Amino acid sequence: MKQIFKSIIVSVLTWEARLLLRRTKPRIIAITGNVGKTSTKDAIFSVLKDHIPTRKSQKSYNSELSVPLTVLGLENAWSNPFLWVKNLVEGLIVALFTREYPEVLVLEMGVDRPGDMAALTSWITPDVVVITRLPDVPVHVEYFNTPEEVVAEKLVLLHALKSDGVYVYNNDDEKARQAAEEIRQQSIGFSRYSLSHFTASADKIIYDGGVPQGLEFVLTHHDTAATMRVNGTLGVQHSYNFAAATAVGSLFDIPLEDAMARLREHTPPPGRMRIIPGLKDTLIIDDTYNASPTATERALLTLKELKGAKRKIAILGDMLELGRYSVEEHEKVGALVPECADVLITLGVRSRKIAEGALEHGMSEKVIYQYDNVMRAKREIRERIAEGDVILVKGSQSIRAELLVKEIMRDQSDAEKLLVRQDATWQKKEVRSLV
Repeated sequence: MKQIFKSIIVSVLTWEARLLLRRTKPRIIAITGNVGKTSTKDAIFSVLKDHIPTRKSQKSYNSELSVPLTVLGLENAWSNPFLWVKNLVEGLIVALFTREYPEVLVLEMGVDRPGDMAALTSWITPDVVVITRLPDVPVHVEYFNTPEEVVAEKLVLLHALKSDGVYVYNNDDEKARQAAEEIRQQSIGFSRYSLSHFTASADKIIYDGGVPQGLEFVLTHHDTAATMRVNGTLGVQHSYNFAAATAVGSLFDIPLEDAMARLREHTPPPGRMRIIPGLKDTLIIDDTYNASPTATERALLTLKELKGAKRKIAILGDMLELGRYSVEEHEKVGALVPECADVLITLGVRSRKIAEGALEHGMSEKVIYQYDNVMRAKREIRERIAEGDVILVKGSQSIRAELLVKEIMRDQSDAEKLLVRQDATWQKKEVRSLV
């Protein structure tokens, strides 16, 4: 019954959203990939919002339900049927009568199962498609026969691009770059490790008194270069996000320096390698939004690069939706841990394979601690940390690793503004599923 109700809601909202788009004709920037979609979407919005009336997908909403909600400007009603009925009525009013509407929509579009992208592109025809990265073993592969099928599903979005549209792609990603060679539309590349239209380079961690403060890099477009600093967060992924946002900005005649000026005021979303002061004069690298093999490896390499830590602690939770690749990918992450961290703490049953991989590659069992869930770890985590530690925390959403960050952050009153999943709906899930 619940699934039938959801199907009805999705069908009606999609019809209303389609009607609204047909009537208002905004330019649509659609973003997909297997890492970095939300951060790239937010960076693009920061570049455009003061230049042209723009709306973006909220949080990481990118499904068959949340995309039409974004188009209509409605909130997710979650499990409240009365609010859903209210949404349907308000959606019809918006679709038929609204006069003021954004000129640009920045939409994050994801897939969980075969056919998801085809369903979205049946009513959305993008003016710009941005592909962040298409790794070898993507998340959500659990519901596909092969990783190649996930990539093909993502690329359905590119095939929906308007005939005069533009493809903005990660030039460091072989699959995304190859797709650019196979389409007729204009394409613009961004990169960190290869030469492209928008190339980031010379990225380095910025320190103040030996404490990491953020990231700095140079972005070059033709003969123009600008130095960018991203405060309060770490990781080379930000150079990709900002390069992509600047590339999209160029399509709206926003010069490189103007785009970078807007990005200097941009704050990446919570749970994406955010730097948070911890108890006992520790430093937390909060990467708890989600986890995939590619993103986890990237986070560990950033931890390895950090200087000045007395100890480096990697707290790693399960990486979900990997299907038959789960064991292999968790072991591969584990193999990387000994060269990046001094202590390993795992959260979840699947992450036991991370511990096994670390053991096999030389890490002592004396510095490996395993917990089946985050609530058990919460009860002991304060005993595991010490002054001068740098602590990376990462795991898939369902692991709820942000609860562990909250436990060891210096000021818990900052949790609502700094951590992911702090709204009432997620707090109720915490009580039901984790206690």
